[in-house]
Amino acid sequence: MSPYPVALDDERRAWVEAARALLSRDRITELVVGMVDIPSPTGEEAELARHLAGTLNEAGLRGRYQEIDDRQGNAVGVLPGAGGGEDVLLYAPIDTFTVGDEAEDVPWIGDELRSDMRPRAEVRGDHVLGLGASNPKGHGAAVIAAAEALAAAGVPLAGDVIVGLGAGGMPTNGRIARGLTRRNTGQGVGCSFMLEQGVWADHAVIAKPGWAVAWEEVGLCWFEVRVRGTFSYVGSRHRMPYKNPIAHAGRVVQELEEWFPHYAARHTDGLVAPQGIVASIEGGWPRLASATPALCRFVVDLRTSPRSTPADVRREFGEAIAGIRAKLPDVGIEWDMILSIPGTSTPEDAPVVKAAIAAWEEAEGRPHTPITANSGATDANILRARGLSTARIGMDRIGPDAPIPLDFPAGMNVVDVREAERLARHLIHTVVALAGPAR
Repeated sequence: MSPYPVALDDERRAWVEAARALLSRDRITELVVGMVDIPSPTGEEAELARHLAGTLNEAGLRGRYQEIDDRQGNAVGVLPGAGGGEDVLLYAPIDTFTVGDEAEDVPWIGDELRSDMRPRAEVRGDHVLGLGASNPKGHGAAVIAAAEALAAAGVPLAGDVIVGLGAGGMPTNGRIARGLTRRNTGQGVGCSFMLEQGVWADHAVIAKPGWAVAWEEVGLCWFEVRVRGTFSYVGSRHRMPYKNPIAHAGRVVQELEEWFPHYAARHTDGLVAPQGIVASIEGGWPRLASATPALCRFVVDLRTSPRSTPADVRREFGEAIAGIRAKLPDVGIEWDMILSIPGTSTPEDAPVVKAAIAAWEEAEGRPHTPITANSGATDANILRARGLSTARIGMDRIGPDAPIPLDFPAGMNVVDVREAERLARHLIHTVVALAGPAR
């Protein structure tokens, strides 16, 4: 029995078991396959969101499509409570980290798209492969399955259960391909829009990877670094001033790569270990190998602690650049912070955290063990920043019986349906604990 006051009494435990009895791995598989087979790269989630709104509506969850623009939208569903209780939002994003199109993904993702990198589901025993099959679509399927089971069981909750399936949850700006022009298509835009348009609750649970409850996570600051040089010609290198910004940018990148671990060590505490990377670099004309450009620029993703503001991080990055300038006086460096989403936290004794931990402990039969040293950011930051008390819970990584070995893309694109069922069971417990009879 959990030591927390949100522990279930006999009545609510019976409700949980009644709903859990209606969970089906076949249904979860069906949900995942249906989601994977509808491509939903960031900025183009409308078709999938419409499909999911219909799915929710068919399950008696008052599903509706929430349009953001002609290509992007959210799906929202509500299981109304009897009144007098607290409302719970079960949230998951629906856009994929990569696109699933060779024209955009190759060669940066590899020489070719593997089968799990394509928006086409393959069922192999207890696993489903396909773009986003685990993150985010397997997590979204668990959310839907839990809500469907609660609705089908007729659990007499006092508070509403709200399902939010949001566009634009991945850490990306707008894509320039396919005629997309709006820049703010990622970074939590769907979640933010959903909350602005009246979707609200007393508690929120976001389903994202990691089989443990998290009550805080990193934010992110992006920086553009510009290194100056001279526009010159290979035939004149030995006759005129020559300063290749590409070569100098490499020196700056190396200095930053050596700085990132020290930054991470300074800010590692609680559940987080914020990391940094140099993500992309550009300079010159690929068609014109004869010339050096006057500018080379690259972007940095620097993850941030919930205990640091973007202003704090900007100053710290500026100090790092100042140190690099002093070390490399012949290199001209400019920089700007181009994106900032603060890291956030929910008090560990908040009811949603307690309820989620109690559900985890019931599943595991042991005290909760949080996952530490996290550097991944999710829409939990959007939810918390808007004032919603939020816990995060998700699935574990695929195991050795998965059809392909675990690497970063496989972790995103291969889901173990057994794990999704376990997550749905957890969510049912958490919802009943929070939205049960009026107290």
